[in-house]
Order: sequence, then C-alpha cells, then structure tokens
Amino acid sequence: MQLQNLEMSLLQEISKRKTFGIISHPDAGKTTLTEKLLLFGGAIQEAGAVKSNKIKKGATSDFMEIERQRGISVATSVLAFEYKGKKINILDTPGHKDFAEDTYRTLTAVDSVIVVIDVAKGVEEQTEKLVEVCRMRKIPMLVFINKLDREGKDAFDLLDEVEQKLGLKVVPLSLPIGMGSDFQGIYNIWEKNIQLFLEEKKQKVRESIVINDINHSSVDEIIGEKAAATLRDELELIESVYPEFDREQYLTGEQQPVFFGSALNNFGVRELLDAFVEIAPMPQPKESDLRLVKPEEKNFTGFVFKIHANMDPKHRDRLAFVKIVSGTFKRNENYLLVREGKKMKFSSPNAFFADKKEVVDESFPGDIVGLHDTGSFRIGDTLTAGEKLQFKGIPSFSPEHFRYINNDDPLKAKQLAKGIDQLMDEGVAQLFTLEMNGRKIIGTVGALQYEVIQYRLEHEYGAKCTYEPIGIHKACWIEADEKSDEFKEFARLKQRFMARDNHGQLVFLADSAFTIHMTQEKFPNVKLHFISEWNHAK
Repeated sequence: MQLQNLEMSLLQEISKRKTFGIISHPDAGKTTLTEKLLLFGGAIQEAGAVKSNKIKKGATSDFMEIERQRGISVATSVLAFEYKGKKINILDTPGHKDFAEDTYRTLTAVDSVIVVIDVAKGVEEQTEKLVEVCRMRKIPMLVFINKLDREGKDAFDLLDEVEQKLGLKVVPLSLPIGMGSDFQGIYNIWEKNIQLFLEEKKQKVRESIVINDINHSSVDEIIGEKAAATLRDELELIESVYPEFDREQYLTGEQQPVFFGSALNNFGVRELLDAFVEIAPMPQPKESDLRLVKPEEKNFTGFVFKIHANMDPKHRDRLAFVKIVSGTFKRNENYLLVREGKKMKFSSPNAFFADKKEVVDESFPGDIVGLHDTGSFRIGDTLTAGEKLQFKGIPSFSPEHFRYINNDDPLKAKQLAKGIDQLMDEGVAQLFTLEMNGRKIIGTVGALQYEVIQYRLEHEYGAKCTYEPIGIHKACWIEADEKSDEFKEFARLKQRFMARDNHGQLVFLADSAFTIHMTQEKFPNVKLHFISEWNHAK
C-alpha cells in the first residue's frame, strides 16, 4: 500500500511541474519578461530591468557583477516559483550570441520554450539559430511578441515573418488593439476578454473585461468605434487564415501559439502565464544510451547541464546544475556518478531562486537542483540511483575564436591554472593544450568571452592574464587508430597543431578550411569531427 502511495505522490509531483527556457535575441526583453513572470508568481515584490536608469533595481536573474555592469545576461539563471498550484521552473538564458553555447546546453534541460520577439525588430538572427535547435529537438514553443507600447511592425506582418523565418506554424491566442502610441490594449482570444492599457498605471494591470460577443456595442464604447471595427476585421481574418489551437500539435512541436504584450509595462504577461500553465507539457522522458528514461520511474536519474563557479564569491564554490529526469532525488542518499563509477552523497542540495538558494530534502522530475561540486563533475555527467546509463546530447562545438593565454603574474601561476580549469569546466570556453610545448589556447564562441574570462580570473581568482592572437580556423576532434602508421605520419607532420582538450581527447587545430580538406584527402583513415561528442553522436 505504501509503495502505491509513493507512486501516487510521485505522479502528483510530476504533474505539477513545468520547466521551460526563455530564448531570444539580445535586447528583446527576455530578462524583463522573466522578472514579470516572477512578479505574477508572487516571487518578487518589485520587478527590475537589466539596463534602465529609471529603474534602479537590477534584474533578479542577473546577479553576477559583470552582468550588472554591462546590462546583458551572461549566464543562464534558474528561477522557481509556484503559481496556481503548479511549480514553475524558469531557465533564463543569455541572448547574446557569444554565449550561445550555454543556451544550447540549457535547451537540453527544458520541456518547453518561450520565444521572445521584439515588435520593432521582428525576427533576428540569434532567434533563428535557437529556434532551429528547438525544432530539431521537437521542443514545444510559445511565442511572445514584446514591446507593444513602441512603434513596430503590424501584427499580421509579424506573424508572417515568424512563420517564414522561423519555419513555425503560428496560432495567435491574443491580438493587440492598436500599436505604439495608439496602443489600447489586448484582446485575449484564448479567454475571450479585453485588457485595457492605461499609461498612467504602468506597473499595475487592470482587471480584464470579459467579452462574450465581439459584435456587442459595448466593445465600441470601451475602445472606440474605429478600433472596434478594426479588431472585428482582424479577428475574422484570424479565423479564416489560422488554424484552431490544437494542444496535441503544440506538444509535438507542430504548432506554436503566439501572445502579444509589453513585459516592461506588465502587459499581456499574465495571459501568457495563465495559458502556459494550462497547456505547457509536464516533465518529459529522455533518451539515454541504453533506453528511454521516463519521469514516473521510481529510481532517480538526472544529468548535469551547467556548472557555475563562484556563485558566492566569498566561498570558492562550484555548483553543478542537475536536471532531474526520473524518480525522487533525496538529500544524503548515495548516488552513482556514472562516468567515474563512484558513489556520492549530497548533504545540502539547493533549489534556486536566482542567486538565492534553499536546501531541499526532496526534488522531483522537472526540478533543477544545485549540487556543491568539489571538481568531480563535468557538463553532461549522468547521476543515477545505481543504473549505469548515460544521457545523450550535451556536446561541445568547435569554437570560432582562438587565442593563446599567457600568465601575467609569475607568482600567481597556481591561481591562474585553477581559475582556468574551473571556468572551462563551467563551459564558458574550451581549453586546448598544445602537445609540443604545453602552451594553452582558449577557444570561445564569441570574442566577448575573453573579456569575461579575464575579468573573472582577476576578480575571482586573483590571477591576471593576457592573450596573444593565433591563426586557427577550427578545432577538429580526431578519430583514428593511434597505433597505425598513417596516424603516426599524420601526427609527425602536424605535430605543431596537435593539442588535447579538457578531457584529454586529441584535437587537431586547423588553420584553414583548405588544410582540413587536404588533410582528409591525404589521411582518409584519420577522421576529423567538429563536435566533441562524435563518439556518442553516431
């Protein structure tokens, strides 16, 4: 009987949870939207913005010093709150393309995604890339078109753009009444009501006016005849052009509902949240190298998708973020770190609220837990109750930029080495050590990371570094029989460009696309891969 009860309570916990990521191009208003969702969830009392002189309070999810200075989010933060009896876990991701890798990894840990689009700029390049990753993985997406209180593109033009550029099948579930200076409010198609926008009460949202019949004369009184006529036409158009919302299709990633609003003015956010809570998926099963792992299984499994060093600068700690896939995670229980084959127990697992942490006794599928890490975890590690399986799909891609890193202070060599190691495990960048002379090369997705690494090495580890340019085009992971004559010849010719990555895998640092092509022709049995997980990707 007791076992039945346990199973029931596990199923109840799973059905309560919604874990999603927020993605967009920089500046589309992702962090502001996160703040407002927390506001509605009752998790914070006053919302902040990433950069605004008027609003002095910094955003809750941007708690690292460097984020405050620059007004951009550089690390994915995890935030959890309760709303309408559901437990919601948000992963706010950096929009800046230099930190795209962090975002790609985060997408392995979410069950659905909200895509934020700026009304004036429409669909931008970074959004396209991220949506592509979501489409590949068939992650359900909701689209939120933000900043309606500014002049921007027509609602229908935007919807067309989203369809064409992102390859999505959209279904509008709300519609703006006017735009920019004429913006009056939103008609919520999903709940059939009108919400009026009141300039003077920007931070407060009025109760919505329920409208059963859009043709009723009261609509003319509320928003004016002209706007009401436009609204009726537009609604007719929506009915004739767009399909009805179908939750099944949304869950399989074949249909994407669209909401309009202005996150800064708190507008349209509640509608988004209400609909989201209703339609978003529960925690989903995940593929491992042996089998599909389902959330309702009683044995615990989870994986590390992010490591963050020095969340608390006073204590040199590292936190590994673990997404729970199945079963119940309990404090002080022994769990197996599969890669190392060793048992570990955790006395203080944390649940998150931006930079606030609480110790939790139990966590359930869908939750994100922070585990104190003394250096044993890597990104992509699997934790289980004892079963030897590995979750798939958190690769490293070949970086775009490469520089030598030099120690600027000979007395601080130890601090520098430690700092680099920790930051690399965090996945900020990749480290390659040349076989020939042991010089260290840092590879990143974007140039901005070098500044972030430099800043953090100095402020968190007390180590100074300088960079030196190096002409590398791509890092290629090598797959070859190291005993063969062909490989030995390859290694002899290319010894200046041979390096090892953080995990000791052999890498060939090619200086141009031409070199890669020639090498592959000359050494057909030495295979070059642009992704570190080539051995899992097959």
